Amino acid sequence: MTTLFFVFLFLVLFKQIILVSSIFPMAFYYRFKRNRQFQSSESVSPPLVRQQKGGITGRIKLLCSGYFRYNLFQIAYIPSHIIRDFLYKKVCLVEIGPKAVIYFGAEIREPYKLKIGEGSIIGDRAVLDARNGISIGANVNLSTEVHIWTEQHDHRDPDFKCNSDDSFRVVIEDRAWLGPRTTILHGVTIGEGAVVAAGAVVTKDVAPYTIVGGVPAKKIGERTHDLRYEFSGDYIPFCLT
Repeated sequence: MTTLFFVFLFLVLFKQIILVSSIFPMAFYYRFKRNRQFQSSESVSPPLVRQQKGGITGRIKLLCSGYFRYNLFQIAYIPSHIIRDFLYKKVCLVEIGPKAVIYFGAEIREPYKLKIGEGSIIGDRAVLDARNGISIGANVNLSTEVHIWTEQHDHRDPDFKCNSDDSFRVVIEDRAWLGPRTTILHGVTIGEGAVVAAGAVVTKDVAPYTIVGGVPAKKIGERTHDLRYEFSGDYIPFCLT
């Protein structure tokens, strides 16, 4: 009976055991990638081209990448803001300002290239593709299921490669508000205080204090310039929203 109990307990806690056992390898992995990024940025290099790598080495790298991405998903669903925040900061190297909140289910790619400013709120099930960098300012509000993409395949390339560079970076400035299920594509800057209406797809820069909506997003209004609010950092324990 004792053996069965421990087998049952292991199966119930399997995901948590896998996550805890991979904390130190994940921290090493992201620190290595961040340091390599800094070293490469010191010299002029051609646009980044991601290709499939063959051989044993390539397969090991792919296995590690997939394993740590799996664990990022597990972190996203830990029912504790404090624990998630600690792991995002200390293990995944996300730069998170004071009073910022990341809710459940965030999908973060290349977390060490993600910066979130003070008091900003990342709504549940957000997709933050930071492969070419995402910078989110202070007191920004991302509603449920906001998608921000900094990478894509090049439809003009005969090999369908991702021919990206630093110009694909996305910047969200202070007090911008992105409504539910909005999509921000690569190379876009959302100006200070701007509003993106629910369901909009933003393909070009949005001027400060401008309200945009539609597919593709176009100006539909103007927001007051007298914005003073600062989010307190309060969050709802356990909840998805």
